[in-house]
This record gives sequence, C-alpha cells and structure tokens, in this order.
Amino acid sequence: MNNVAQLLHVRVRINDAVYERSVEARKLLVDFIRDEIGLTGTHIGCEHGVCGACTVLLNGEPSQSCLLLAVQADGMEIVTVEGLGREGSLHPLQEAFTAAHGLQCGFCTPGMLMSAAYLLKNNPAPSETDIRLAISGNICRCTGYVNVVKAVRLAAQALKQPQTQ
Repeated sequence: MNNVAQLLHVRVRINDAVYERSVEARKLLVDFIRDEIGLTGTHIGCEHGVCGACTVLLNGEPSQSCLLLAVQADGMEIVTVEGLGREGSLHPLQEAFTAAHGLQCGFCTPGMLMSAAYLLKNNPAPSETDIRLAISGNICRCTGYVNVVKAVRLAAQALKQPQTQ
C-alpha cells in the first residue's frame, strides 16, 4: 500500500487575492484557508457542518468550509471574515456587533458575520424573523441571539446611510 498523499493543484480567489497551492486531496477547505493561506478568522468548531463557525461565502453563497474539500473550491471565489472590512476600517456589520454587544466569547462571530453579510446583501431591510432564519445555522452558546439580531438590524440601518468618503 502506498502511503504517499496525492497532491492536487488548487487555485482560488480569497478576499480578492489569488492563491495557488498543491494540497492533499483530502484537505478540508477550512484547513486550507487557515493553514495554507494563514487567514485564521474562519473558526473550526464542530467539523460536522452544524455549528456555523466555519461559514464563508463561496461564490457569494454561505457555505460551511468544514464540509468541503479545498479541491472542490478550485476556481471559485471565497470571502472570509477578513474580507468583510477594508484595510483600516471595519465593515458596518463588525461595527454593529461591537456596538450592540452581539458577541461575547467571539468564537461563533466570524460565521455569524458571514451569514448576516449574505442576508443583508440580499435583503437590506430584514425583519427579525428574516435575521433569525439567516443565522439559524450558526450556534452561539453565549449571547442568546438577542443582541446579534439587534446588531444585524443596526448594520442594516448603517448600510442604508449614504457612505461618506
């Protein structure tokens, strides 16, 4: 039996930068993002796709990166929590989570932010029900979700305001 791991070429765009690597065929996307690229904002939680800590946007859709192999993302565009804000400034969602106390330990926060970003991109004026449904794939053991919902509403309001440069 040959114990040499098969390496496959992967080329992805993560947060507007292109990365190419040769990786083991079995490397998970979350491990690729964290270990190969060095973006550690995406958290590893349950490794079964139920907690949402590893949520990223894959070609614009929320995806649990612990359920995908890196090779499955070949040629795709990925946005991680590091890609929300711009150099030197936080995204309005990140600011709102801070202002509304939408995080406590912070472990679930990257996945919550990515799910909320997807929601607000597609529904700029979500109801409480819309918000709760959007984050229903993200488990938080600390907050009780009330302040998370407040934070998403606050961000929705901020995103409606004209941006000053």
